[in-house]
Amino acid sequence: MEELLKTNDPVLITAVEAYLKGEGIACFIADTHMSILDGSIGILPRRILVDHDDIDRARRIIKEAGLWP
Repeated sequence: MEELLKTNDPVLITAVEAYLKGEGIACFIADTHMSILDGSIGILPRRILVDHDDIDRARRIIKEAGLWP
């Protein structure tokens, strides 16, 4: 799997995940439980990982949706 996106923004993570799933691209949200270590203040970013074969298509989809940071 490859990192598609890394952000502290939970709304962006949710939106990108929804777009990818809607297009049939499986993704994994990494580091979701790291907030336990930072006291739940959200300073540690989460990562969206997608399969290597889907990375280019996933980038295109989120760019077209205006979600690329």
